Amino acid sequence: MTSPLYPAKPRPGDRVAVLSPSSGLPGLLPLPFDLGLSRLEKEFDLRVVEFPATRRMGSTARERAADLHAAFADPEIKAVIASIGGDDQITVLPYLDDELIRANPKPFFGWSDNTCLLHHLYGLGIVGYHGGSVMVEFGRPGAMHPATADSLRAALFTTGAYGLTPVGEFNEVNGDWADPATFVEAPRMTPCEGWTWHRPERVVDGTSWGGNVEILSWLLMAGRETAPAESHRGQVLFLETSEEMPQAEEVYRILRSMGERGLLRQFPALLVGRARAWHIGRRDQLDAAGRERYRADQREAVLRALAQYAPETMAVFDVDLGHTDPQVVIPYGGRIRVDGPARRVTVTY
Repeated sequence: MTSPLYPAKPRPGDRVAVLSPSSGLPGLLPLPFDLGLSRLEKEFDLRVVEFPATRRMGSTARERAADLHAAFADPEIKAVIASIGGDDQITVLPYLDDELIRANPKPFFGWSDNTCLLHHLYGLGIVGYHGGSVMVEFGRPGAMHPATADSLRAALFTTGAYGLTPVGEFNEVNGDWADPATFVEAPRMTPCEGWTWHRPERVVDGTSWGGNVEILSWLLMAGRETAPAESHRGQVLFLETSEEMPQAEEVYRILRSMGERGLLRQFPALLVGRARAWHIGRRDQLDAAGRERYRADQREAVLRALAQYAPETMAVFDVDLGHTDPQVVIPYGGRIRVDGPARRVTVTY
């Protein structure tokens, strides 16, 4: 793969597109969405431009692709930010005009189901940004977490190296987004130990690839990843799981299939996001001890797959990426340096 293209960054005062390439959830739950829009404008000094399908549930894949095309083609738009994720963005990909996007590259921010578009941009040689949705990070109750806000400011406005730092607290429990009382106070945080390192004997510096585990498995099954496994040699893999809480055995099976494809052994370093172990829609919520067991089982599933298919790979667990709070932005297709001896991870925005 040729050197990735980092699109030009916006500046304070610029226009940015906000749209829904996946779910039109802003139409059903406007409180976190409108709060996120307000913070983009007041705290980040950006002018928000919404597109037709942004607040519309049930928009067709073609309509969502049209919003993306309009956002990328507009010379006044300097970045594109997803409202939230979803579960069917893969159906939008066939409608994308690759030549239009190549001719008008822009920073795209999103995660979860937006792994689809990030992976698509990667295939076009364009660096995207895994993180920073309007409804979750920008629309966080009470206030944005300082670690999230700092990472987003760096990714949005600056270029160059940015050191990731383990945090001492996290949250995974959300209030009801339809209840105004949810947004009065910031979430209650839980102390945590930071990162866990596996085989930290080396330094790996390479481009990144990966995203949400479930979405990545869909892309692989649908044949959206057509490059040979060897094209990923020397890269840094990053993975995270969703609030749907896939069981450890399912995560292992997905990684096993990646191993059988010859993918896992291509990556000398792996970053694993802190697994989310709570979902507002579950009737059988885990208690604190159960959530820790869930995360431990997830780590063991990953280690089991690595032992079989990539025994030399260095791994860092519980990185603050993906479905966790705070959340750091990971460049997709950009540079990541994982320094095992120094216990340091540096991304390039």
